Amino acid sequence: MPRMRLLAGCEIVVEAEDDCAVVAMLRPRSGDAQWLVSERYTFEPDVRPTEHVDPFGNLCQRLIVPRGRMRLRTELEVETERTLAVAPWALPTPASLLADATLQYLLPSRYCPSDRAFEQAQAIVDAASPGTGHVGAIVAWIRRHIAYRYGVSDACTDALDTMAQGAGVCRDFAHVGIMLCRSLRIPARMVVGYLHGLEPMDLHAWFEAYLDGRWYTFDATQDAPRGGRIVVAYGRDAADVAFLTNYGWLRTVEMQVWVGEKT
Repeated sequence: MPRMRLLAGCEIVVEAEDDCAVVAMLRPRSGDAQWLVSERYTFEPDVRPTEHVDPFGNLCQRLIVPRGRMRLRTELEVETERTLAVAPWALPTPASLLADATLQYLLPSRYCPSDRAFEQAQAIVDAASPGTGHVGAIVAWIRRHIAYRYGVSDACTDALDTMAQGAGVCRDFAHVGIMLCRSLRIPARMVVGYLHGLEPMDLHAWFEAYLDGRWYTFDATQDAPRGGRIVVAYGRDAADVAFLTNYGWLRTVEMQVWVGEKT
């Protein structure tokens, strides 16, 4: 599959009233779909984070944001797939044949109450054109019925809320897809990272579904499958993949994100 080199990064300025403990997820990993060529991190004022790997395999940095303002900057060079492998027509794998590591992605989670969405998911699949796979039908339904709109969701909005409101942003689109997949016994997980050519540019969220023995990428915010993605973290939903998790008062003052192809 053709590949591309991306230069990406973000700069986040935060403000704390007092010293604030933070867990950050800013470091991508190399894997089957991407190779981390280089990375550079800057903290102003300077701190030395400690690192650990969470239960989902994400690289996490623990640090203390001192009282006042702090600037966190990450710069990445990543080789990734220019195009996506797609299989929207693929049928679910029987639960008895699923890999052990995928089973946790069948369970309901904070933002994806899949135990309450079977009827909606089954109706979407039943109404799909013949030959359309379950996940393909779900993505097509989201694109038709959920509008991309800022200001209609917040940190408490779950996938059922988004379906009722008919609007949301990328994390809400991903939550709906994950919830509907899981309700049909298809493992699905949240992904956050960077997308080349995203407009407006920002950190992005999408989901993956486990079909035919592997994970496939699905992104209902885009009108066609698009490569050029850098994965930073995986999880059950947005609660597992926050770029910054603070244990005290912390405010984001500004954030800049960039992604460009290396020539």
